[in-house]
Amino acid sequence: MDNETLTNEIGRTILVQVPEGLHARPVAQLVALAKSFSATLELQHGETRANPRSAVKLLLLAVKQHDRVTLRAAGADAHEAIEAISRFLEDTGEAADPHRAGGHAVPPVSAAAASNPLPDAANPPAYHGRTYHGRTYQGLGGSDGVALGPAFPYFRQVIAIDRTPVPPAARPAQRAAFTAALDDVCASTTTSDATASQIKTALIEIVRDADWTAGIAAMIDAGVPAVAAVLDAGAALAAQFEAVTDAYLRARAEDVRGAARAIALCLTGQRDPALSEAPPGAIVIAEDLNAWDVADTDLSLIGGIVCRTGTPAAHIAIMARAYAIPAVFGCADVPSLATGVEVALDGATGSVVVQPDPQERAAILASKSAWRDAQHDLLHWAPIHPRTKAGHAVQVAANLGSVKEIDAAQRAGAMGVGLFRSELLFSEHRRPMTEQEQFETYDQVARAFADHPVIIRTLDIGGDKAIPGIDIPPESNPFLGWRGIRLCLDRPDLFKPQLRALLRAAVNGNLKLMLPMISESSEIQRTRALIATCRAELAASGIAHADPAIGIMIETPASVLLADELAKEVDFVSIGTNDLTQYIMAADRLNPNVMDLSRPDSPAVLKAIAMTCRAADANHIPVSVCGEAAANPTIIPRLLACGIRSLSMSPSSILRIKKFLSETPTL
Repeated sequence: MDNETLTNEIGRTILVQVPEGLHARPVAQLVALAKSFSATLELQHGETRANPRSAVKLLLLAVKQHDRVTLRAAGADAHEAIEAISRFLEDTGEAADPHRAGGHAVPPVSAAAASNPLPDAANPPAYHGRTYHGRTYQGLGGSDGVALGPAFPYFRQVIAIDRTPVPPAARPAQRAAFTAALDDVCASTTTSDATASQIKTALIEIVRDADWTAGIAAMIDAGVPAVAAVLDAGAALAAQFEAVTDAYLRARAEDVRGAARAIALCLTGQRDPALSEAPPGAIVIAEDLNAWDVADTDLSLIGGIVCRTGTPAAHIAIMARAYAIPAVFGCADVPSLATGVEVALDGATGSVVVQPDPQERAAILASKSAWRDAQHDLLHWAPIHPRTKAGHAVQVAANLGSVKEIDAAQRAGAMGVGLFRSELLFSEHRRPMTEQEQFETYDQVARAFADHPVIIRTLDIGGDKAIPGIDIPPESNPFLGWRGIRLCLDRPDLFKPQLRALLRAAVNGNLKLMLPMISESSEIQRTRALIATCRAELAASGIAHADPAIGIMIETPASVLLADELAKEVDFVSIGTNDLTQYIMAADRLNPNVMDLSRPDSPAVLKAIAMTCRAADANHIPVSVCGEAAANPTIIPRLLACGIRSLSMSPSSILRIKKFLSETPTL
C-alpha cells in the first residue's frame, strides 16, 4: 500500500547504515524479513513510499547508506516488525555486501589444456548428425595454441512475438503457462556459489514481485499472448529502473530484460546457451563474444574459441591471450555446429578443422602435445629479469583485466602490471562498482606485485565498450566519440569513486594511475583538480591515502603531436599501440577487411612511437608500451631502438618474450 495512510500505526525514523544502501541483495533480505510479519508496513524515503514486501518498489526508493527513511507499521506484531527492520537497516554488518574482489589461480596454460588428457588419436568421439568430413575453415589467428574438443555453439535464440489476441477460452491456459515458466526460471537459478546465489535470489524477488506479475496476468486476461505480455512488462519495468539517477539501479534494467527474456524463452520451449554450461575443454563457436558474455564463466576451462567476426585486436582476443586459450577470429564461414561435433583449431595460423579424419586428428594431437611441451619448457624463464645482448635491462610486465589473472602473471614472472584495464572489472560485476569494491581490487593487485610498479588505467569506456548500468548514448562512430577520459570528466559520479579508490590503494607505494584517450593538456589538468578534491575529502574523513604518480596513454594522433607539451604535465607515458594504430591508419581494429592496414609496424605508427619517445626523453620521464605490439618479436627491436625499456603484455606472452629478449643476439 504505497500511497495509503496507515491507521493506528507506529513509526520510526532510521539512519540507514547498510553498506552501499538498499541494492538488490539487501533488498532481497529485507523483503524476506518483512514477509515474516503480519503487520501492514510502509517505508518512506523523501516523498516516495513503498511496501517493504515489494523488491521492485524498495529498489526504486533508491535508498543510500546514511540516508534517512521512515518506517511505519500497523497490526498485531507492528512493534516487533519495527524493531527487527530497524535493526536490519541500522546494522552495518547485517546486510553487508559479500561480493568482494577476489579470484582463483589461473595457470599460464588454461586449466582445460593442462588438466584434460589428450584424446585418443585413433578413436574420435562418436557423433550422430551431419558430418563435415574434415572440412577446414580459415580465420585470423588471435591467440596461440592448438585445441581439440567438442563444439559448444553460442548463438542466442530469436524470440518470435505473436500479438494475435488470445480467445477468452484459451486465456487461463496462457496464465498457467506463464506461472509455470516463471517457476521454472526461478528454479533454474540454483547455484552452489554463495555470492552468485545471493545475486540470483535478489533477482528472483524482482521477477516474482506481486505488482509486476499481476500486471502480466492482467494483460494475459485481456487477450495479450503470454510471451508478448512478459516481454512488454519487462520492457516497462526496465524503463522504470533506467529513469532512476542511481547508476547501480539503472543496471537492474538489464537484469529485468534478461529475466523477462528467460521467461519468454521458457514459454516458447527455447533457451539461450550459457557459456558456464560448456564442458571443460569445449571449443566455443560464436558469432562474436564480449566481456559481458564471459563474465560468469571460468575461462580457464574453455578449450578454444572460434568467432565468425572480430580480429586479434578485439577485447575478447586480449582476454583469450590472457588465459592462454587458443582462439580464431574472423572465421566467417564456420557453420553453426551442433553441440559435441569435434573441432580442432590452431590459434597461430587461424585454421579450424571440423570433424578431422584420423590422419588429421593424429597430426593435431601431435602438434598440441608439442605446444604443451614448449610452454612447459618456457617456465625456466619465469624468474629471469631479461637483459639484451647489448646489456639493456628490460622490464616485462603484465596487462591484466581481472584479479583472476594475477596468478597466471605471477607464474610467468611478470615484473609488475603495465596496464590494468579497470573497465573489465565493471563488466565482470555487470554494474558500476562501488568505491570500496574498487579499492579492495586495486589494493589486492598492488599487494600481489609489491616489489614492482602497478599501473591502473582509469575507466576506458564508450559506445564500443558499454558497461551495464552506465548510460552511454548510441553514437555513429563510438571510436571517435564520448569515451575514455572525455566521458569520465563529464561523469564525476563515476570518476570520483574510482579516483578515491586509487588514492586509497596508493598507500602500498607501488600503484600508479594512468589516463586513457588523452588529446590535450586541459584533460590532465582537470583530472588533477578532481584528484585534489578527492584527496581533500579523504583527508577530511580521516581515510588513509597517498599521492600516486600520474601518467597518460599515448593512443591518439593528437597526443603524439602534443607529446612534448603533455610530457610536462605527467610522470610517465605509455604507448597503447592497439588504438594508436587504429587512429593513425584510420583502420578499424575490429574489421578483418582492413587488417592489412591495422599493423603497428607500419611506418606511420613507428614514426609516432619514435616521436613520443623523443618527447619523453626530453622531459626526463619513462615511456613504455602496453599494446599488443609489446609482445611482437618483429616489432620489439624497433621499440628498443627508440629507447623503450618497459614492455607490458598478456601473461601468456611473458615467458616467450623474456626468452626472446635474453637470447636474440642482435638485440
